[in-house]
Amino acid sequence: EEYAPARRMIDAGCAVAVASDLNPGSCFSSSIPLMFALATIYMGMTVEEAVTALTLNGAAAIGRADQIGSIEVGKAGDLALLRFPSYKFLSYHFGVNLVRATIKAGTVYENKLVTPAPSV
Repeated sequence: EEYAPARRMIDAGCAVAVASDLNPGSCFSSSIPLMFALATIYMGMTVEEAVTALTLNGAAAIGRADQIGSIEVGKAGDLALLRFPSYKFLSYHFGVNLVRATIKAGTVYENKLVTPAPSV
């Protein structure tokens, strides 16, 4: 099926959210990096728009934008730290694990299985 017309929706002033919606009927993937790549490559979103769609707009879609989805005082400080020279690599390195560490409720979890960052 065709991808959602994200570019037209954003240009019309809509807030677009991106997620995996893991289910066997339409999207049998839980890969957020793959969803990010599809959003930027096939749906016409910029890297910045895709980051927002996966974070703040995703939180808004489930009614939790006041608690999660962005780095702000008073919100949960859960983060994924990526091993990249730039956030602009997100669209192109989606088939490997590039999460260096995660921070959940203030605890840092190092990822020992991370793929090395590409050289620039």
